[in-house]
Amino acid sequence: MGYVKTPQEIEAVLAVIAEPRFVNSEMLSIVVRTDPAWLAEVIPAPLVPDGDTVRFMVGRWQSNCVGNFNGGAVYLPAKFGDDSGEYVLAMYMDNDSAIIYGREVFGEPKKQAGVSLHRGAHHAVGVLTRGNVEIMRIEAKFDTDNGPSVTTGSNFNIKAMPDASGNGLQFDPILTVADFDVTLTADRSGSGKLKLASTINDPLGSIPVLEVINTLWQEGDLIPQTRTLATIPAADFLPYFFARVDDYASMNTEG
Repeated sequence: MGYVKTPQEIEAVLAVIAEPRFVNSEMLSIVVRTDPAWLAEVIPAPLVPDGDTVRFMVGRWQSNCVGNFNGGAVYLPAKFGDDSGEYVLAMYMDNDSAIIYGREVFGEPKKQAGVSLHRGAHHAVGVLTRGNVEIMRIEAKFDTDNGPSVTTGSNFNIKAMPDASGNGLQFDPILTVADFDVTLTADRSGSGKLKLASTINDPLGSIPVLEVINTLWQEGDLIPQTRTLATIPAADFLPYFFARVDDYASMNTEG
């Protein structure tokens, strides 16, 4: 409990970093078709686009590592070599433990936001808010029960941080993939609508939405194992990095 961990305390922390569990999840997703040219623009090499869709999600989880948390994200279809999955373009959480863990372990581009998720018998609404702006709102109705299932999925993330001197990035960013074993106890699909808006730090409103393909309400457990895939030259990732963190230059209150 002090400022210097004992070997036993370190062992306990490393155990949950190695085997995190995100359970009793409730996730509302909407999948839309988008412009392939936009995907090619925002997915950084060495990843390449692997489709023409975007998935927007709002959810809540319990865990063995960061307590209970609520959040949301924007996922893009991507692949690296033989690995296919979703590249996490943006991610928002409602508490600091979830933000720090995901950013430092997985490399997730997490920011803090207000999160709300409400479900009725046949509908659900999920909202992400930054400041006073609803940057994402998903409204869905469900008419198909797909039943329980066991499946897998993968998320690509990139671990990076700015150099302490302000000169670029501290190190060549690291491409990671989290491979999830997914046990769904509920899986319903249907129709829905999506509303996006931007702030100076969150350009969600610029994402091309051409048509809604599907909406999903899913409940279950997500158990990931994370691997390092590659490093990326710092100069190559610099434009993507500073697009996914808040614009520090816009927050000058010096007077």
